[in-house]
Amino acid sequence: MNKTSRSTGRRVSITARVVPRTVVIHSAGWLEGGLTASLEKFILDIEMLQTFAEIFRPLECDDAEMAFEAIASVDPGGHFFGCEHTMARYKSAFYEPLVSDWSNYGSWQESGGLTAVQRANGIWKNILAEFTPPEMDPARFEELQAFVQKRTAEGGASPDA
Repeated sequence: MNKTSRSTGRRVSITARVVPRTVVIHSAGWLEGGLTASLEKFILDIEMLQTFAEIFRPLECDDAEMAFEAIASVDPGGHFFGCEHTMARYKSAFYEPLVSDWSNYGSWQESGGLTAVQRANGIWKNILAEFTPPEMDPARFEELQAFVQKRTAEGGASPDA
């Protein structure tokens, strides 16, 4: 089986689960039925789930979104790109994927021609490099450490293992 048909199979498989609103987030990054995982696949799966979330986002049909006033303000032969309504929404109006490169082939090649897996690899490494742990109450941290030490002493796996 080639890479394209595997990718298509994954997309079809995820589509079949998302359409009836089945929970699939838990399996992002899974390989071999959850026996192993891939951070690259995790990033690719999250992008796919974000795409579905965007597709299934309910449309807003209020006066501001329908833009009847903006439509009426543009003369015949004019355009909407300079309208205040368009400019206020332009930067956030479109879904921007994490990994997918929507540039044309020539531009993609000029920018390095990275595959989706290569881009996903860079994304997860960047996320980990920029990670800062959340603040934790020192008393709660000590309580957690005591719990871990107790469970490790009772035969549990060491967190450092």
